Amino acid sequence: MVFDGDCGICTKLAGVITRYLRPPAAVEPWQRLDLAAYGLTVEACTEALQYVDADGTVYAAELAVARLLRASRWWARPAGRVIELPGVRQLAGVIYRWVARNRQRLPGGTPACAMPPAGQSKSS
Repeated sequence: MVFDGDCGICTKLAGVITRYLRPPAAVEPWQRLDLAAYGLTVEACTEALQYVDADGTVYAAELAVARLLRASRWWARPAGRVIELPGVRQLAGVIYRWVARNRQRLPGGTPACAMPPAGQSKSS
């Protein structure tokens, strides 16, 4: 799982994921990774959470959340499957995008959590 290490909320949630969900793979901020080695770009990573499967398939946003849950502890796996259902996925996408756009306003959010303007990456 690849998240935005500049965002306080993302970093806090990454800690919760590591502690409670215990996925079998690394949970890392994109700023510490060789993104090309994972088939990722700075733009993709600033836009949404990324999950890279063992076979190299990349999932973003709500599908990254679903795949993360499916790869985690047994009790979290059904939630990942539910998120992937038609209708639920669309709703999860709307919720994901709203949270991503407003994360700097949520508890624990900071100005560094703000999404960059469309077409720009945080490294620009």
